[in-house]
Amino acid sequence: MVQAKSWILAKHFDGFPKKSDFNLKVEELPEPKNGEVVLEAVFLSVDPYMRVIQSKNSAFPVGSHVVSSCGWTTHSISDGKDLTPVISDWPKDVSLSLALGAIGMPGLTALHGLEDVLGLKEGETLLVNAAAGAVGSVVGQIAKIKGCKVVGSAGSEAKVAFLKELGFDEAFNYKTVSSLEEALRKASPDGYDCFFENVGGDFSYVAFQQMKYFGRVAVCGSISMYNDATPQIGPFPHLAIMWKELKVEGFMQSRWKDRHPESLRRLMGWYREGKLQCREHITKGFENMPAAFMGMLKGDNTGKAIIAV
Repeated sequence: MVQAKSWILAKHFDGFPKKSDFNLKVEELPEPKNGEVVLEAVFLSVDPYMRVIQSKNSAFPVGSHVVSSCGWTTHSISDGKDLTPVISDWPKDVSLSLALGAIGMPGLTALHGLEDVLGLKEGETLLVNAAAGAVGSVVGQIAKIKGCKVVGSAGSEAKVAFLKELGFDEAFNYKTVSSLEEALRKASPDGYDCFFENVGGDFSYVAFQQMKYFGRVAVCGSISMYNDATPQIGPFPHLAIMWKELKVEGFMQSRWKDRHPESLRRLMGWYREGKLQCREHITKGFENMPAAFMGMLKGDNTGKAIIAV
């Protein structure tokens, strides 16, 4: 019998999450049935990364490493349908935690957003907000690989310095600039061909005004609005979208699931060549998961937030 610890919601969030919103549950898992596997978490984030420690499914022998969405739990049982194997020839000198970051879902989000949604071309100018996060930091680096000018915004001077280390052409702290409009115009006086949007709210409205005619916007997230108890109302960028004839498209990386193996190998290749740097914000201990989650929402992390179980 395997004992599993799981974080569950005591109640739905009212505004920003609180420690009291989470409860730690402990239970004994039953023996797996034929076709099932027992998973043990090694690294966790919103998407748990796990290894198989007991198996009655020939597709996943004991010791296999997989990615799954089983929730915040140390152990679970799966029939294998929700499991995605890690790259079969994952290099031994590369941390498996990167399968949750730059060589995982965030990296896939960055790659497909740039290539399949924005159609980013060499010589274009790209704006990305939340640029020091798990997705944004990869977005900027891939854009530089493709020969583009990259402007990024982040929420601290340390994060701005990190973006400069990654090769961003321009980076600024949106919390300290006197005018976001002026900061964006100074970073790229001619405007922006593409905007990789992770934030929403006022930043989004101001950025839309700075887009070039026929510019493209990939809407990936809206972190400024996730914890609002009352939905934000305006301002609305519709006039800029219409007059500048902008293309605005929301997306999720799962749309290109059939291409993920190839895309992950491309990301791994860039990493091995030194073209893609991977910063991680690692919190040790399963019991610290709620605190790490709330810290991520407040912007405490640079790069991917990871829980090392």
